[in-house]
This record gives sequence, C-alpha cells and structure tokens, in this order.
Amino acid sequence: MTTVPAHTGMTVDPELADMMNAVLASYRDGKPPQKNVSLDDGLWSSLDRLGLVRLTGRPDDGGSGAGWAEAAELMSAAVRHAVRVPLAEHDLLACWVLDTVGLTVDGALRTICVVDEHGTATAVPWAISAERVAVVWSDGDGHRVSDVDSATLRITAGTNMIGEPRDVVEADIAALASSGTMVDTAVVEQLRLRSALVRAVQVCAALDVILDMTIEHTSSRVQFGRSLSKFQAIQHMVADIAAEAALARAATEAALNAAITSDWASDKMGFLVAVARSCTGHAASVAVRNAHQAFGAIGTTIEHRLHEYTRAALAWRSEYGSVQHWDDVVTQAALHAGGPGLWQLIAD
Repeated sequence: MTTVPAHTGMTVDPELADMMNAVLASYRDGKPPQKNVSLDDGLWSSLDRLGLVRLTGRPDDGGSGAGWAEAAELMSAAVRHAVRVPLAEHDLLACWVLDTVGLTVDGALRTICVVDEHGTATAVPWAISAERVAVVWSDGDGHRVSDVDSATLRITAGTNMIGEPRDVVEADIAALASSGTMVDTAVVEQLRLRSALVRAVQVCAALDVILDMTIEHTSSRVQFGRSLSKFQAIQHMVADIAAEAALARAATEAALNAAITSDWASDKMGFLVAVARSCTGHAASVAVRNAHQAFGAIGTTIEHRLHEYTRAALAWRSEYGSVQHWDDVVTQAALHAGGPGLWQLIAD
C-alpha cells in the first residue's frame, strides 16, 4: 500500500486506501495486458457505487467530499494495477470546472477539452467513451465552457502509446456560444496545472512499480551462478532507477503539498508543477531504459507486464505538455528570479 505522506497537508485514511487498492486489484487479477483500452462499464458502475467516481465532488452535489490526497492515492492505485479508467479526467478536471462555474453535474461520464479557434482539440482523453464533454474555448475577451452531449460533437477515435483513448474532438463554437458559461482566466490556468499534475502523479506511480519489478527480477534471476543483483552494472542500473523515482516523487509531492495546503492559490504553483513534470519526464527515460536492460528480452514481450508501466510512463510524460516544454518553464522561472531570487524560488 502506498499513501500520500503526512507532509502533504492531508493523510489518507488507511482503510480507504486499502479499499481502493483491493477493488482495483480484484478487477485486474488474472486479466492479460490489453493492446487497446476501452472503458469497462461494469467497473465504472462499481467505482461509482463506492463513491470513487466523484471522489472530490461536493457531498451536496453527489460527490464524496474528499481531496487531492485521496485522489492521488486512487490514481496511484489504478496505475499500480494497470487499470485504465478516466477517474482523473472525469472528477478532477471536467466535473471540477463545471462545478466551479456553477453548472449542474449529473451522473454522466465526462471528460474535458480546450478547443482552438476552429473548435478542434486533439488527444482528448476518453472522449470516445464519454457521455458528455466539457468544452472550453476562447471568446476573445476570456473563456467559456459548455457541458455538451458527446453525440452532438464530431469525435474521431485515437489512442496513445498504451492504447488509452486520445481522440480528436470538433465542436461548433458558434452553436455553443449561446449556452456557454464564462470561465475565469484563473480557472483555465488552474485546469492546465491540474491536468499536468495528474500526469505527474501517474508517472510517479508507474516508476515505483518499475523499480519494484526490477528489484524482484534482478534478485531472483540467476546468471553464471549468482543473481543478477550481484553484478555491479545491474546494481548501478537499479540504483539509478531508485534515485530518479525518488527525485520525481519528491518534486511531485512538493507540488501536491502546495496544491492541497494553498487550495491551488500558491504563487509558486506553476513553478512547482513545472519542476514535477520536468523531473518525472527525465526520470521516465532513465527508469524505462534501465529496467528493460535489466530484464532483457523477456521484458519486451506482450505477455510480460513490464511494458504496462514503462510504456505508460513514456506516454503520460508527454501529455499536457512535453518534457521540453516543462524544462523551458523551469528555465524561464529561474532566469526571471535571477541570482538574488533563485534560492528563494527553490527553497521556500
């Protein structure tokens, strides 16, 4: 069991964490890796009955009233068991925006996208499976959002590296204008940061599993009369995975801590999320390379579960901003702070 540490400002009830883990472990037990992912309606219904689908929603609006600590634990549990389900996209992103602007949120499965001036958004998570899509667009002076029946949108199916739906959504902005609700610019910016932090949390969970699997494999696999873990080159590979995973988690927990304790109001929120995404992105490169080297050919087979985590880490690190993008954000923040302000930027 992995729980969010106490220094994040909130602890996760151990019984709740165990329940999340048990439900997702039970669902995945015995199921082989999937090439393409489709939403399991039975699983979604089960999670809904347990109050996990709208974990952070307001209790008076059908939610469970939990926070980001619990949401991070739920996301991590799903990653640990390689269960692909749009919990974050539905709860932390789409329903949060609609709730923030005062729109009613019913029990429909939702995702969210920000469309361009032509009404198009690419790589939209789970749009093909969603019943409704929260469509955000710029109206020139600001932004608007409309809660749209997915049947009225043009959705072209696509997938990411691990087969999760990443679809093209096309909306008629002119038709939506009359029903659109104004969205504060700060909400749109927070949506961008929330989306990025979701992926950082997921990558960290994948890195933890990659590390555990590599340790188990190298400890049990015997070559030339001794376990792989006795070879110095293998020890260095595993140590590098552990170091990178620890750095990525520390950076992600720092951003999560700021989000929870300040309710996303910290003036360093953007920098902290950028650091988390930069660290997780670079950590994924090291962990994936070293793990596959340690496993050898067996780690590349479809039957072995290593790829469910290595490919996931690589896919998620490039969503909601590339590694290069977040590296640039960190660099620009450091340059803006200058010599006198750099220590305060990274230490406070």
